[in-house]
Amino acid sequence: MKTFLQIFTWWNGSTWGTRFFTWRKGTRVGEDEFGNIYYTGDGGKRWVQYADYAEASSIPPGWHGWMHHRTDVSPADETYEPREWELSHKPNMTGSAGAYLPKGSQSNPESRPQVTGDYDAWTP
Repeated sequence: MKTFLQIFTWWNGSTWGTRFFTWRKGTRVGEDEFGNIYYTGDGGKRWVQYADYAEASSIPPGWHGWMHHRTDVSPADETYEPREWELSHKPNMTGSAGAYLPKGSQSNPESRPQVTGDYDAWTP
């Protein structure tokens, strides 16, 4: 089923063209905790093959910096220890059941908290 989806969709993993290009020109640099695999090629080009759904927010911060040429050292080549106050990376959950819905939004039945200070919401 996965092969069928990858033939006819571009958002499930990588396309056949990307796979062929990666096979010919890519050098594997590393893999993140989500299973995404990162490559580099001629002229400093960098790209990722997503493990599942092609969603850019599934790239962790360290790899994001490497992908955008903010650093030349990939997270696979350095030993980074996160601090105790750092949270683990979570992909963007917009449009899913795990999306953040603040109080008072149309999708959250809870009412918005009463405002304080010199601002009062306009009521027609």
